[in-house]
Amino acid sequence: MRVLVIGATGLIGGAVTARLLASGHQVVGIARRTGAAARGVKAAEWVTFDIAAARRPDHWFPYLGEIDAVVNCAGVLQDSPFESTRAVHVEGTAHLYAACEQLGVRCVVHFSAIGVDRETPTAFSQTKLAADRALMTRNLDWVILRPSVVVGAAAYGGSALFRGLAALPMLPVMPDTGPLQPVQLDDVVETVALCLTPKVPPGTALDLAGPDKLSFLDIIRLYRRWLGWGEARVLRLPRWAAALLYVLGDFAGWLGWRPPMRSTARHEIARGATGDPSLWMRVTGIVPQSLAEALAAHPASVQERWFSRMYFLKPTVIAILSLFWVITGVIAFGPGYRVGVGLMQQGGAGIPGEASVITGAFADILIGIGIALRRTVRPALYVAIAVSLFYVVAGTAITPWLWLDPLGPLVKAGPILALTLVALAVLEDR
Repeated sequence: MRVLVIGATGLIGGAVTARLLASGHQVVGIARRTGAAARGVKAAEWVTFDIAAARRPDHWFPYLGEIDAVVNCAGVLQDSPFESTRAVHVEGTAHLYAACEQLGVRCVVHFSAIGVDRETPTAFSQTKLAADRALMTRNLDWVILRPSVVVGAAAYGGSALFRGLAALPMLPVMPDTGPLQPVQLDDVVETVALCLTPKVPPGTALDLAGPDKLSFLDIIRLYRRWLGWGEARVLRLPRWAAALLYVLGDFAGWLGWRPPMRSTARHEIARGATGDPSLWMRVTGIVPQSLAEALAAHPASVQERWFSRMYFLKPTVIAILSLFWVITGVIAFGPGYRVGVGLMQQGGAGIPGEASVITGAFADILIGIGIALRRTVRPALYVAIAVSLFYVVAGTAITPWLWLDPLGPLVKAGPILALTLVALAVLEDR
C-alpha cells in the first residue's frame, strides 16, 4: 500500500513510518520540518507541509494522489503563538478527511487521546474529541486510536519527562495526579500496521492502554530502578510550587519551546490516562506489554543515563545563557557603561570606544533574546560563539592586561564557549 503519514517526524509518526516501510509499504511522510528525517529515512518520500495551513480540502489534493491509506499522527499539546490545537486537530484534519472522501481515499487511521470520550478538561482533549466526531460522520473506512501515555525506547514528551524526573536526587511528586496506564510504542505501532489489514474492522474506536494502572510516582520509580539507581527520597510539592512550574512551562511554550509540564498537562494528568484495552486486545490479538516488562527487556545504556541527567540541565543551560547575555547587555548600558568606555580609552580607542560599548550592549541583549526563542536559538548560539571569540580577540588587542585580572573577564569566555557548545549539542527535542 501507499500510505500517507501525517506528523511523520513525531514520536509515534516516526515509529509508524519505520514499521510500515519494514512491512513493504510505500510511505509519504508529511511534517512541518522534514530535513533531518529526509536525510535519515531515505526510503520514505518526504513532504514539508503544515497541517494548520490547510484551509480547504483541495489544499490536500497534491498529497493524496495514488494514496491508499492515511495515518494521522499529528497533535499539539497546547495553544501558543506558534501552534493551535483547533487549527491542527479540527480544521486541518476536517479538510484532510473531506479531501479523502472526495478523492476516494477510504482507509483512515486517526490518532486521538484516551479518555476524550469521557472528559474534556482542556482545549487539547476538546479538539481531539471534535476531530473524532467529525471523522465519524465521513463516508470513510476509519479507525480511531486513543492511546494513553506512550512510552518506548525513544523518549519525547511524557516519556522523556519520566526519565528526567527519575534522574533527580529527590523524586518530586506533583499534587492531583491521576492514575496512568502507559502503553508501549511498539504495541501502538503494531496496531497501526494491523489497521491497514482486514483484521481491524472499519468504524472502530480503540483505547490503547497498558495492563497496569500506575501512579506518577510508581512510573518514576520504575524508571529509576531501570536506570540502575537506588531509591530516592520523595519530595511532595505543595500546590503553589507545582503551579509555579506549570506557569514557567507555559511561558516557555510562548517562547516556542514544547515542555511537557504545561497547564494542559496539569489538567490532563489530574483526570488520569486510563482506559479499557479489552476491545483492542480482542480485535487485534495484541497483548499489551507492561512498563516493567518492557524496561526489563531492554537494559538501560549509558546513553539513557546521560539523557536522563541532561533532561533538566538542558533548559537550565539555555536559561543561563539567555540571561547571561541579556544581563551583560543591560549592565553595559547602565552601571558598567563608564567602566567599559574607560577600558576602551585606556586601550587607545578614544571616542569610538563609546560607540563600541553601546553596539556591544545591543548585540548582547539581542543574542540573549535570540537564545530564549526556540525558532532562533540555534543561529543565536552560533552568533554567541562568534561574538565571544571577537570579544576575546579584541580584548587581547586593546586591553591585554585583562588576562591577568583576578576576576578573569577574558578567561571566563572559555567556560561560556563550552556551555554554548553543550547547548548546541543537546538542542534537538526528538
